[in-house]
Amino acid sequence: MDRALDSTDLKILRELQEDGRISNVELARRINLSPAACLERVKRLQNDGIIQRYVALLDPQRLGAGMMVFIQVVLDRTTPENFDAFKGTVQRMPQVMECHMVAGGFDYLVKARVRDMNEYRLFLGEFLATTRGVRETHTYAVMEEVKNVTAIPLDQIAR
Repeated sequence: MDRALDSTDLKILRELQEDGRISNVELARRINLSPAACLERVKRLQNDGIIQRYVALLDPQRLGAGMMVFIQVVLDRTTPENFDAFKGTVQRMPQVMECHMVAGGFDYLVKARVRDMNEYRLFLGEFLATTRGVRETHTYAVMEEVKNVTAIPLDQIAR
């Protein structure tokens, strides 16, 4: 059963979204809770699936993946077989950071990271050659990343 999040839970989540490596003692201090009570709440948030995992955010430029592209994908037929084939291919491609089935004028929106335009050309060729049912793609190369956040705006959550 989903339990409503209280203000203390939201404080914990805000702090962890800022720094997932914060110690339990420091987290407890920041939210004015005992370390034992804080740890119990964090474990409950993990067990309830609110906290899914902890990750490190890396600098794509320094790791040779500085070019980000968004690709609109239109399938030739929207059948369960084509959806499954597309999902399977995308899940095997390490360059794909995100892939979303969308409603509207195309079927999927793909976010990918590559080194440069030449690597993107190779990626797109592999993508199209190995993905059954793709009718067309439209690519948008990112020129400037204006905003990129990972934190969910918790102030918007109805209590």
